[in-house]
Amino acid sequence: MTEQWAVFAAQLGLLALVLLLAYRPLGDYMAAVYSSSRHLRVERWIYRAIGVDADAEQSSRVYTRSVLVFSAVSIATLYLLQQTQQWLPYSLGLGAPSEHLSLNTAISFVTNTNWQSYSPEFTLGYSVQALGLVVQNFMSAAVGLAVAVALFRAFAPVARDALGNFWVDLTRGTLRILLPGSVIAAIVLLLGGVIQNLSGFIDVTTITGATQTIPGGPVASQEAIKLFGTNGGGFFNANSAHPFENPTAWTSLIEIALFLLIPFSLPRTFGRLVGDIRQGRAIVGAMAIIATVAVTLMTVAELAGSGSAPLAAGAALEGKETRFGIVGSTLYAAGTTLTSTGSVNSMHDSYTALGGGVAMLNMMLGEIAPGGVGAGMYGMLVVAIVAVFIAGLMVGRTPEYLGKRLGPREMTLASVYIVVTPALVLIGTALSFTLPGVRDEVFSTSILNPGIHGYGEVLYAFTSAANNNGSAFAGLTANTVWLNLALGAVMLLGRFVPIVLVLALAGSLARQTAVPASAGTLPTHRLAFTGLLIGTALIVSALTYFPALALGPLAEGL
Repeated sequence: MTEQWAVFAAQLGLLALVLLLAYRPLGDYMAAVYSSSRHLRVERWIYRAIGVDADAEQSSRVYTRSVLVFSAVSIATLYLLQQTQQWLPYSLGLGAPSEHLSLNTAISFVTNTNWQSYSPEFTLGYSVQALGLVVQNFMSAAVGLAVAVALFRAFAPVARDALGNFWVDLTRGTLRILLPGSVIAAIVLLLGGVIQNLSGFIDVTTITGATQTIPGGPVASQEAIKLFGTNGGGFFNANSAHPFENPTAWTSLIEIALFLLIPFSLPRTFGRLVGDIRQGRAIVGAMAIIATVAVTLMTVAELAGSGSAPLAAGAALEGKETRFGIVGSTLYAAGTTLTSTGSVNSMHDSYTALGGGVAMLNMMLGEIAPGGVGAGMYGMLVVAIVAVFIAGLMVGRTPEYLGKRLGPREMTLASVYIVVTPALVLIGTALSFTLPGVRDEVFSTSILNPGIHGYGEVLYAFTSAANNNGSAFAGLTANTVWLNLALGAVMLLGRFVPIVLVLALAGSLARQTAVPASAGTLPTHRLAFTGLLIGTALIVSALTYFPALALGPLAEGL
């Protein structure tokens, strides 16, 4: 046990060092990308092709409309690609998925969820993977970055009804941040043994004389943006537990670092763009503390190995790869559920009840520590606004954050933002167990493990979908009409309702002139505010789900 904790400390310390070294240069670089007035030549070509005036700024309503229109077109395009797969080159002889599965997949990848109700290597050919899924891995991450930066700009001291230009932010995020980062990541993963080919399906004879089909594909290039953009959808059904996606323990650490780099560096970008880097430090401090506690709790639960099967086996190793071990698995599982990545290098369904409960709780917090690319940061800023409002009530002053007053409109938008995701999770789960016909389908077709754990599988699925995570308790068979449509609707609403609310909040803040700080202004750059931020996140978000958790992982663990 002591040796395991030594490995845990070493791996966690190495990850922390990498993130610390990247925090300043990557954060400053992203701030420079979004504040520069210079357009690259290739960017000017793109703006000319789509008919965009790159120097024209957009109001919050126009910015919101641009996000929604772009995303709607993306969903339609990805759906059509899947439905016409049999006529595309490199389809590998695979036909079109069902209509409801295609719709679920289209929504999933456009919303940065990457929920997969299918075995990717035997469902989608190379054309759909490359032209559809990989493109949306870039686009969905760039949309998240754009929305976060639009909210950052709202804290500018001078009042103006403008948040920037969505098309410029989308293009810059893709070409200047995500693309070069993914190229570097793909090269590193290739050197680590991740495959990259167009070999299709190869039949081999095993040592027992049986025939086995081995799928190949352009995995490294897809793996890079899957992680760097906190997308998570794997080329293989086993995701990053598959040796073709994640061959060794050190590539697993690299993958964890990749999906944490941008989210943990964005607070620095925020500090740069609002003119006070101390604000970014307070936020990243809250993120780091929550993340450290979460990964430690999950590791404690898995190393304890409570339950008859782990005790009989000597360790909770079911569903975990021996090349990663328990510690390498829990680091990945905690990181992927604290972000919106949803990629897995072990099967969360096989975790101990309390370990799986921590994974669920990580998502239920709203994925703010550090959260997905862009989405985690704007989610944390909403929590910060709520925290400032609570502090203002305590001292009887009108709350303000970075000089912007938080009035009824701002607090209404922030409050609705907080409520949306829990409502989607709890309503979706409840309907799955109460609607006539649907309930029978869920129990007879979808749930592998009846009883408390079966309830947990459904709760996890809707938690993952509403928070745009994409991981699953894989004992749940989700490729049914009800779950494909219900989870698709939850993913759609869980992504775009919060975005609409955030951009409306940004517009309201942007139209205000910042008021100077006074003796009664709450300092939001100090350690006390970091503690307030953590407490608000836990109380506002986690307690909402306590009854649901009590019926699932807590009851199972006890």
